[in-house]
Amino acid sequence: MDTLACTTFDRVYLQRAIELAGRGLGFTNPNPVVGAVVATEHTILGEGWHERLGGPHAEVNAIRACGGADLSNATLYVSLEPCCHHGRTPPCTEAIIAAGINRVVVASDDPTEKANGRGLGVLRDEGVEVVFADEDMARSARLLNQAFRKQARVGRPWVLFKSAMTLDGKVATRDGDSRWISGERSRELAHHWRATVDAVAIGIGTALADDPQLTARVEGVHRQPRRVVFDSLARLPVSSRLVKAAVEVPLIVVVSRAAPRNDTEALSAAGVEVIVASGENEPARVRSALDQLAGLDIAAVLLEGGPHLAGAFLDAGEIDEVRLFLAPMLLGGANARDPLEGEGVARINDAIKAMTLDCSRVGDDVLISARLREW
Repeated sequence: MDTLACTTFDRVYLQRAIELAGRGLGFTNPNPVVGAVVATEHTILGEGWHERLGGPHAEVNAIRACGGADLSNATLYVSLEPCCHHGRTPPCTEAIIAAGINRVVVASDDPTEKANGRGLGVLRDEGVEVVFADEDMARSARLLNQAFRKQARVGRPWVLFKSAMTLDGKVATRDGDSRWISGERSRELAHHWRATVDAVAIGIGTALADDPQLTARVEGVHRQPRRVVFDSLARLPVSSRLVKAAVEVPLIVVVSRAAPRNDTEALSAAGVEVIVASGENEPARVRSALDQLAGLDIAAVLLEGGPHLAGAFLDAGEIDEVRLFLAPMLLGGANARDPLEGEGVARINDAIKAMTLDCSRVGDDVLISARLREW
């Protein structure tokens, strides 16, 4: 790939394209978020982003925003390489060529089999100058599309693990009480995260203890995430709030082959989608479940616990990012719950190390965010 020695104008416009892409978060899944800017050296002629799944792509919106202006001396800045295949919409490469644009600056690659540089080859064949931005800009663009990139590369959803713990690292008392460790502002922020993912996942222990709804209860939510309960023996009651709302907000229950047929059939009759995870242990069944969830167009999962399920995800190597709310309180107690259980590692040298670490205040809490891998 060519590397662009970015001018001041190039960096400004490409950064604007990346910012525009972020507006599509939660609206385009399982497709990527993309932003685009059409500009000359001193003037933005048009800009746009991929606003919703099935709608026009960012490049098309940006070109349309130019209002028919002559674009032969303009550059298209786009956060993800343009597509060249027919999907829900026509190829963006056709729109770029038809508009007469002769220079395209791309922030990041598209790792899917249908793309992976093919669109750039089409543009080059038509005489369009194609350049890639430097690594800092490329990384910023890639981080917006971690779910899309993971599914393209390994066929499984991206997983964000969220939890709230005390200063001594506990998520519940010895009797299981956990409401509320995090503050109101932290809980509101978590609802916003729910609105940006395809599914929210919990274990049967949390479902039985809390009888949650797992919906995003904040303003401006355009769709609710699907709810997923890992319930190996199909113990989720049909009287639970999750099941009662399954017709309005889809519910998926992940069972094992040991689940009683009568119970799985009762869940199915109540409108629940039941999938059977295979594997000799819990981490294997986690991977099996994620494979099947990917087949249901679930690209991003918010894992909300509890400790048993979170430990199984960690042992499976399927946690990509962690966000922990640290609350200003202490619980103590040898039998108080930790955020992660499972097998874990035997040696410190085998610990999973974070690639990045960020901290911020959210009300009275501290939010610690860590990426475990980047795709």
